[in-house]
Amino acid sequence: MNYLLIDDDSVFTSVLARVLTRRGYSVTTACNGDEAMDQCRQAPIHRVVLDLKLERESGLSILQQLRDLQPEIQVVLLTGYSSISTAVEAIKLGAVNYLGKPASVDEIISAFEPGQIEQTQAIQTSPPSVGRVEWEHIQRVLNENDGNISATARILGMHRRTLQRKLQKRPVKQ
Repeated sequence: MNYLLIDDDSVFTSVLARVLTRRGYSVTTACNGDEAMDQCRQAPIHRVVLDLKLERESGLSILQQLRDLQPEIQVVLLTGYSSISTAVEAIKLGAVNYLGKPASVDEIISAFEPGQIEQTQAIQTSPPSVGRVEWEHIQRVLNENDGNISATARILGMHRRTLQRKLQKRPVKQ
């Protein structure tokens, strides 16, 4: 089983690669879309662990390119900035799962087998906070505008710098 890890966090990537290698998997790494495409052209890849927000790229665009090169490839998207809209978009583009960071190695491996994922958190019955609803809305509009911050700010009726500050913050908890 060949894994490709695509993340701009070199420490995270090296630790995950080391653990997967110890478990008997073949692992290659990439820190951006170009490196990932080169890896896919050189050898067949079975599973990809892809970060949603790389330094200069969106994991969603890389996901599409990966699926174009190797349609049978399985991709799990990891993100520290989860939102419903990006999760839906990732699944539409062919990701087999979508995990929030931090995720353990066991959770990542299990994510490739959707029937095997354990429910670690009870489903909340309370509505999300106002801050969380705002975060979700911003992410949805940003996704609809292909990551264009200026266009998103115009649609949301806020200054571009204000939107940039909001995007730099971690998502609000439920």
